[in-house]
Amino acid sequence: MKVQIDDKSGFCFGVVRAISEAERALSEGGRVFSLGDIVHNRMEVQRLEQLGLRTITAEDIPSICGARMLIRAHGEPPTTYTLAERCGVGVIDATCPVVAALQKRVKRAHEAMQAVGGTVVILGKRGHAEVVGLAGQVEGDVVTIEGEQDLSLIDFTHPVYFLSQTTQSVALFESLAERMRTLLPTSEMLTADDTICRRVSSREEHLREFAGQFDVVVFVCGRKSSNGRVLYEICREANPRSYNIEEESELQSEWFDGASSVGVCGATSTPEWLMRRVADAVERIKN
Repeated sequence: MKVQIDDKSGFCFGVVRAISEAERALSEGGRVFSLGDIVHNRMEVQRLEQLGLRTITAEDIPSICGARMLIRAHGEPPTTYTLAERCGVGVIDATCPVVAALQKRVKRAHEAMQAVGGTVVILGKRGHAEVVGLAGQVEGDVVTIEGEQDLSLIDFTHPVYFLSQTTQSVALFESLAERMRTLLPTSEMLTADDTICRRVSSREEHLREFAGQFDVVVFVCGRKSSNGRVLYEICREANPRSYNIEEESELQSEWFDGASSVGVCGATSTPEWLMRRVADAVERIKN
């Protein structure tokens, strides 16, 4: 049976950069903490914990005085940096450059909407670290929506500035923007600023093609991965025999009955070494 790993799956640039920063800091010695999981993949977090990285929450910052704390690729609101400085905690800022640029755009959007009584709206997952960091860039209400069911949260009697979490679906952003135009008094009252990372969104079409080439597809991602949920659904649409796992122990032999080819792929938070381990496990099952 042919088993192939998608060479375009795996860590995006921002995650690679954050992990490299963590490994560098750990090699220098001393206490190093990550504010939240450095990546939404339990297996990779465990690997870095074995090297000495510890994960904390914002509430823990006052207790790590003198240590170094990594800001992961998702970014953080300004209040986090202020708290770290006040507590004597060194900051290793690994915010993805794409996210950092988006944070600045949120500030500009907020200024523009304040001038006209409008609303800043962000397409993203509520509670997701990146979205929390984006909304926290400004003082005042920012509306977060996850789909059309949330449009009722927006005041369409005033202008709307619409942006997106970097890992959202381009198709969803465009369809929601079009729907907003019909709900506003005039379409000119909407500013739709597509801030989706093209290094991530370009994987959508590629995955459709990849998934369609195999009898079975195994999609590997962490349970917390927002990007993983989006990309897995794309695989499943292209190939109904697609299965989502976090690690190789979840594989079930009956998934591969009658299959002569299996594709293994993953999210932007999935390490290559884990996809290789899954591929090896699939081969063992069939052999």
